[in-house]
Amino acid sequence: MDQKRAEVKKVAIIGAGIVGSAIARVLSRYENLEVHILERDADVGWGASKANSAIIHPGHEENPDEHPLRAKLCVEGNRLWHTWVKELDIPAKWPGELMIAFNDEELEITRHYLELGERNGVPGIRLVYDDELRSLEPNINPQAVGALWAPTAGQMAPWEAVIALIENAVENGAKLHTEAEVKRVVIENGKVKGVQTKEGLFEADIVINVAGIYADSISKSAGIDLEIHPRKGEYFLFEDDAFPKVTRVVHQTPTPLTKGVYVSTTIEGSLMLGPTAEDLPLEAKEETSTTKGGLDYVWEWASKLVAALPPKNRVMKTFAGLRPEPPDGNWVIEAYEKPWGFINVAGMRSPALTSAPAIAEYVAKELIEGKLGINLREKRNWNPNRPGIRKFRELNDEERDELIKRNPKYGNVVCMCKEVTEAEIIEAIERMQRIGIKTITLDGIKFRTLSMFGWCQGSFCRIRVARIVAEKLGIATWDVAMKSKEMSYGLGNVKTFFTHSEGDEVHGEGKL
Repeated sequence: MDQKRAEVKKVAIIGAGIVGSAIARVLSRYENLEVHILERDADVGWGASKANSAIIHPGHEENPDEHPLRAKLCVEGNRLWHTWVKELDIPAKWPGELMIAFNDEELEITRHYLELGERNGVPGIRLVYDDELRSLEPNINPQAVGALWAPTAGQMAPWEAVIALIENAVENGAKLHTEAEVKRVVIENGKVKGVQTKEGLFEADIVINVAGIYADSISKSAGIDLEIHPRKGEYFLFEDDAFPKVTRVVHQTPTPLTKGVYVSTTIEGSLMLGPTAEDLPLEAKEETSTTKGGLDYVWEWASKLVAALPPKNRVMKTFAGLRPEPPDGNWVIEAYEKPWGFINVAGMRSPALTSAPAIAEYVAKELIEGKLGINLREKRNWNPNRPGIRKFRELNDEERDELIKRNPKYGNVVCMCKEVTEAEIIEAIERMQRIGIKTITLDGIKFRTLSMFGWCQGSFCRIRVARIVAEKLGIATWDVAMKSKEMSYGLGNVKTFFTHSEGDEVHGEGKL
């Protein structure tokens, strides 16, 4: 028994984004791996995974001559997601994708991608024209002359996917460590010894670097030179009841820089436009502001793709996300002999979301088992299933009545925009506690329940959610964390911010 235990390898996964969490789920299948996920933020999936196009790509935009691994893992990832979303109860749909051409030159581009799709083994891909194109997407621009139709394209809620993957990994024995920023990899005698965090050395036999836009600094600390540039994408998101929408995922023909602007209807039912593709300096890895130029570009291109867009006064929010871009566009997925035990999964630009399940399987089989020579032993009792939080708004009246009888807190609707109940808020808190989230945040609850996610963006319900959190945790409402323990929820008279330190006079306002 002691010898069997000695064979267990301790694995530290740096980064709880979509790829890191997928790796954690796959590695939790093996009894001779002790899996730990180290995340610098207060919660999981708050990097590139929460601000992207949320599309499960078919795989026809990957050139197998230039990026063979990307091409292979994208198609395989798409296939695996069909199973994973069912096992993990992740909201998903499969509307298919149209690459729109407006002239003969763009039609030639679509034919090129048709050839790539056929080489990559993308199912059902073909060119469509005229009546068939308009029957697939009634809101298409009438000037479109044709499109490449890829029926296996899907969409999902990426933050819910990360949460589901982590919950399932933890259920199967993995350990999550939030607020655990990794400073560097520690090497001793040519092998990984662990990672240095703010709390000290975290020992590990294998370190897997999935740190997103910060993967380059982690890699350099292990002696592997790597450069990751942040690439910014800006988006529009409309209110749920803003029309017209689209039925399919619609986008322009790609350019060397980007797959182009997409028009899609999200899992939550909102029309979304974007993204841009702006390469930023190396030091701009926290730059997520939107710009007039970027949003104008998105609007201009989206207006070309479809016959009509909702008016701009129905825009619910604009936002920007960063994705990690390696200099040559190639993913860096490699295990090294020196230092032994260090694995890079870096430069995870698109289609990393699509490919995440296949990347995880590749890391397990090709790198840990193949390159590092560890014979992985599967657990007999590994559980692939994870139920999500039951959403009150998706139930019929009979189902709602039954839930309210069992738990009256389902009768208290807290978020009117998304019909989120007190019972769902409490379940989200309990789930966060079960997986080891150190600081319960309002943002964490938002991404688990969609409260504060509607047209008012939390203006009406945030205080109600905060009070539920405060009561559940036994803390004051003003101590409830927004995004981190350093950012608490402000509550009270804002005039106190303008009070003279010497007295109680307020500038131009008299006494409080």
